[in-house]
Amino acid sequence: MIIISDTTSLTNLAAVGHLELLHQLYDQVIIPQAVYDEIVNVGYLVPGTTEVQNLSWINVHLVSNKNQVNELLNELDFGEAEAIVLALPLHKLNRNKLNRSAIYNY
Repeated sequence: MIIISDTTSLTNLAAVGHLELLHQLYDQVIIPQAVYDEIVNVGYLVPGTTEVQNLSWINVHLVSNKNQVNELLNELDFGEAEAIVLALPLHKLNRNKLNRSAIYNY
């Protein structure tokens, strides 16, 4: 299973030494570039910096729909907005799978 994460979950779990819990629950953790930048490119070491750069099960994806990101920036920070935009297609895919499953199991 795949999950898309924002900065807070990664840094908080790393700070208490339990980032590996995400890998135990999910095969792959996807983060948007903005989350990577918030952890790695802030000019100082934060919990999770080394892990985000080196763990093979954490993957950085670029967000292509910048308009959706910009719409969310009034309410959210950049990392959260990009994480939500990355998650939308995955959410739609899962919802469609559930709908098809309900039809076939009817």
